[in-house]
Amino acid sequence: MGGATASVRAATAQDPDRCAAIVAGLSDFFTDDVPDKVRSDLRDHGGWVIDDAGGVVGFAIVQRRGMAAAEILWAAVAPDRRGAGLGTRLVNHVLDELSADGVQIVEVKTLDPSAAYAPYDATRAFWLARGFIQLDTIDPLPGWPPGNPAAILAVALAPTRQSRSPAARGGA
Repeated sequence: MGGATASVRAATAQDPDRCAAIVAGLSDFFTDDVPDKVRSDLRDHGGWVIDDAGGVVGFAIVQRRGMAAAEILWAAVAPDRRGAGLGTRLVNHVLDELSADGVQIVEVKTLDPSAAYAPYDATRAFWLARGFIQLDTIDPLPGWPPGNPAAILAVALAPTRQSRSPAARGGA
């Protein structure tokens, strides 16, 4: 199946189980408790899904952190649909929506390279290719299993600071 007919839409009340099923099929990336967390977080925070002919093939769940910041809590594309550009389409859509709503910075957490776990090499590369930069590594991150260092990544959607230099203000 190609991604030409797939579209991104806001998640609805019918989507939590569909998103949890995607996570359940990605055992190299998610622990057994994550499907329940995905259901709960999607209900509590909302998000977007990639819908292809009535079937959800990907999703992103976002938690707002005030007016100008947000975190992508969870994002995944069904195993049989990965590598077709759907994740890029989804994340670009989410970032555009957040930017239009006044969000200036978006955070995502993923497994740090120091964990030396090959399946996450592509995950980190995905986020970095979308403009995210690594700000920090936290180990242990509260709520994460021990031995899973978290890479804290962020992307700026808008400037967060006005320059105060005289040259920038047009003065000497």
